[in-house]
Amino acid sequence: MSKVDEFQVPALDRALTILELLASHSDGMRMREIADHLELPPNSVFRITGALEARGYLNRDGDMRYRLTRKLLSLGYAAIGEDKLIEHAIDVMQGLRDATGETVLIGVRVDMQGVVLEQVAASNPIKFLVDPGTHFPLHASAPGKVFIAYMRAAERNALLDRMTFTRFNERTIDSRERFDQEIEKVLADGFAIDCGEEIEGLRCVGAPIFNHRGAPTAAIWVTGPSFRFDDAQLRVIGRQVAAAAATISRRFGFELLPDKKKDRRQDVQGNAAAH
Repeated sequence: MSKVDEFQVPALDRALTILELLASHSDGMRMREIADHLELPPNSVFRITGALEARGYLNRDGDMRYRLTRKLLSLGYAAIGEDKLIEHAIDVMQGLRDATGETVLIGVRVDMQGVVLEQVAASNPIKFLVDPGTHFPLHASAPGKVFIAYMRAAERNALLDRMTFTRFNERTIDSRERFDQEIEKVLADGFAIDCGEEIEGLRCVGAPIFNHRGAPTAAIWVTGPSFRFDDAQLRVIGRQVAAAAATISRRFGFELLPDKKKDRRQDVQGNAAAH
């Protein structure tokens, strides 16, 4: 028995596994479905989901399906270390929505996935909306790309070594070599673009938000249907998103200088050559 196994708490481990499972099933799951999927005893799942519901982490609808509540988002805000993120960002998000007419979102990275924290809905009648708490892949999304691009080299390499470049369609970046090239482009531009790499017909542009120490703690991005986002428009929106991200970053005491951008590009180029 390893030391990790020795100090594990089985009930806690199962509860966390159930939360992670429900995070990937926005339509919810019944207790029997959870038990079958995780190969857990139904009575154990019954007790755990009951406790999570009582503590406000799960809701159970009339169809007896369990779903995550927004309570987990409060823990997410605390984990960012910047508990006033939404407060500092919401007016900037609204301004960006007014300038572009499109939905604006803000989110963070949680290990190998991104998580949506908040959104400001598009003013256009045809719009794309995402529920707060929704997870998204890092390699096939604009915010995911900026999270990775602005990591420290050692952290970035460790994450990419573990990453599975799942192919969603013909536009998905599905190899480490191609992704390294994409990261170079992100750092050169100051923003990232997703050309429908996970969801057909959807494009988005994102940029990083830094704290006062220069660590990327969040990302802001604009998303909308591809028929309103041609290549030229993507570049224009990209500069608007980068400016919005810089405004929020300055509120946390950060200013990204040109020589720092150059250092980050050289860092990524060196890492790419090593692989």
